[in-house]
Amino acid sequence: MKSIRDLSLSGKRVLLRADFNVPMDEQGNITDDIRIRMVLPTIDYILEHQGRLIICSHMGRPGGKPMPEFSLVPVARCLQELLGQPIVLAPDCVGEKVEEMVAALQPGGVILLENLRFHKAETANDPDFSAKLAKLADVYINDAFAASHRGHASVVGVAERVLEKAAGFLLQQEIDFFHKAMDAPIRPLAALVGGAKVSSKLAALENMLNKVDRMIIGGAMANTFLKSLGIDVGASKVEEDLLETARQFVSKAEEKGVKLFFPVDFVVADAFLPDATIKNVTYRDIPKEWMALDIGPATTILFKEALQDARTIVWNGPMGAFEMDAFARGTMAMCQAIASSHALSITGGGDSNAAVKKAGEEHNISYMSTGGGAFLELMEGKSLPGVEVLG
Repeated sequence: MKSIRDLSLSGKRVLLRADFNVPMDEQGNITDDIRIRMVLPTIDYILEHQGRLIICSHMGRPGGKPMPEFSLVPVARCLQELLGQPIVLAPDCVGEKVEEMVAALQPGGVILLENLRFHKAETANDPDFSAKLAKLADVYINDAFAASHRGHASVVGVAERVLEKAAGFLLQQEIDFFHKAMDAPIRPLAALVGGAKVSSKLAALENMLNKVDRMIIGGAMANTFLKSLGIDVGASKVEEDLLETARQFVSKAEEKGVKLFFPVDFVVADAFLPDATIKNVTYRDIPKEWMALDIGPATTILFKEALQDARTIVWNGPMGAFEMDAFARGTMAMCQAIASSHALSITGGGDSNAAVKKAGEEHNISYMSTGGGAFLELMEGKSLPGVEVLG
């Protein structure tokens, strides 16, 4: 995979695929601009080398039609503040008007194209749409790791049609860190996996059995594993159709010599509400009508000990319903344990990163991946279409 450093950019039209799908409040204000800031090194490099920069991105799911609430106007405003230079927002991402604007763009200038997903052809990887986007570029740079698992026009179709193409610094960094953690780790390598469903992470779990030395499983998905081992988990969320699969997974781990860690106690509640009645119980004492919503204090100690001597830690998914303070302690404790470790630590997925930020530990994690779905597909052992097409 070529790096942006391998290409000559001076005077060339550089089409940069970024992922500026940032969260916004009801007034259209960006509430977290980290995805924009992460692409700044690539943007700065292009401008310093006198490229004529055209940035494209999607925002939300407008369903293939223009919707004001999904416009990139706030992104253009944010970019202008961060770069300290004018950012021209095109009225569309393809078409005659856009082509005229790109033709008039001077070296060191920036145009931001309007939301790619205002066209259904983007997600369909339509060849005509891809060709129209490619027509804007002499050079194509992909710096949208979070979108690189999608076979969309701006990710794959354009790259197939532009001869000069490479990865931006963010995409390269994401791939390099993941490779260090999963393909060439300093051992012991520990995986901390949480979240709601086994089904959404089963492929990742099975692939990681071939790579990790130990695996810690928390969150609601732990309920399915415990029930598969004959534990009554009360009214806790369980994927009944995956009980046999969970049993087989535990057996595979034992065969491969991978140590599995499950919760030994829980914070349980009589309702999934912030003001619910809660208490701590062992994994064998969950009341029939109650549900497990966080790992308990004994589990927190157990999981911390399992991470203590790890030299590489990969984390995907919270330990409980951390969005409610009553059920956040377990996840916050794991954030602090990982942040204070001497391991190479990588977090991936929106919930994991949100938890790290809630704990105020974002500066003590080695790397926080910007891509949830893309990160998970790498954990599954899959290749990313947006990376493969770069050669």
